[in-house]
Amino acid sequence: MANTPIWPGSSSFFPGDTPFGFYDNDIDFQSDADKVAVFCARRLGFPLTDIELQDISFYAAFEEAVTTYGNEVYAFKASENYLSLEGSPTGSDLNYKLQRPNLGAVVRIAEQYGEEAGVGGTVDWRTGSLDLTKGKQVYDLNDWAVSQSINNGDLEIKEILYQAPPAVVRYFDPYAGTGTDVQGLLDAFGFGNYTPGINFLLMPINYDLSKIQAINFNDMIRKSNYSFELINNKLRLFPIPIKNYTLHFKYILKSDRNRATVSGSLGTGVVTDISTVPYDNPTYEYINSIGRQWVFEYTLALAKEMLGYIRGKYGTVPIPGSEVTLNQADLITAATSEKTALLERLRSYLDETSRNKLLEKKAANSEFVQKDLSSVPYTIYIG
Repeated sequence: MANTPIWPGSSSFFPGDTPFGFYDNDIDFQSDADKVAVFCARRLGFPLTDIELQDISFYAAFEEAVTTYGNEVYAFKASENYLSLEGSPTGSDLNYKLQRPNLGAVVRIAEQYGEEAGVGGTVDWRTGSLDLTKGKQVYDLNDWAVSQSINNGDLEIKEILYQAPPAVVRYFDPYAGTGTDVQGLLDAFGFGNYTPGINFLLMPINYDLSKIQAINFNDMIRKSNYSFELINNKLRLFPIPIKNYTLHFKYILKSDRNRATVSGSLGTGVVTDISTVPYDNPTYEYINSIGRQWVFEYTLALAKEMLGYIRGKYGTVPIPGSEVTLNQADLITAATSEKTALLERLRSYLDETSRNKLLEKKAANSEFVQKDLSSVPYTIYIG
């Protein structure tokens, strides 16, 4: 123990004295390093008792305390803003930059609902065609998928384009069965010999709508309406095709929908998880007095822990006629408790400044102001 270098009472910091050198070139860090060493040594009992630490031990604790403070602050900020940060570039760090919330991640989640509704999303809707045969009613689209080199079970049909011609194209069809007699009305006016005579007669829009609706009802009630049944990609058509023609449909690949990663996000350059959020170590110069006080106290706790482990190497030290018992257990217990309390205090403080808590406080303040104003007598104006 007598040959162990101990704290001499003063120190002189130089860049390179810390393990990582994160803040060695920061003027404020250089200025505070020796002050923090003196602070910690005196709090540990110097000069009344020897402190079995060197200046570099205090510097290492000081650097770790600043880094821990930055990690806690930035971990909180990353968690608070992660929905807005996910998917953003990692090219420039976010230190000391005001972050603006956005709906990027919310939109990415909502896109999947639009995808199922066929009005958006990230999965491509593909088109396919099937040759229908006269008199054949049932078709296996899984066989079609195999012919297109689509993996078994990967096909999902989204829309079958099998329907009657639009009613509007049969608007002037005398065989539509709508019960209207426009041509007879034109004949009565003497316009029947003109082609097309309808151009000479202006009808209200509700007449056109009612006639189109009549055509649709006629097809639905008096005819075999166009429809289909799709079970396990087995397609059954109604009515049975009366001629050969091509049926078109839209489909997606389940593998496209089940793809868990966003196209183009592979590799570095984009925020994909909390570890890729571009925060760097804090700049000590920018840490205010509130943060620096926390750093000083955490440095002391770290120094106390180191001193406890050092003194734990020797449980007792012999002296002439007796022996001295060292306080290793007390130091480590106190250091552990202080570190835990400091972290909890910092996290609690950060939580109180979260966006949700600040909005809650603002709402509560507004409510209290309204209560105060309600007790103010109202002025009565007499005109």
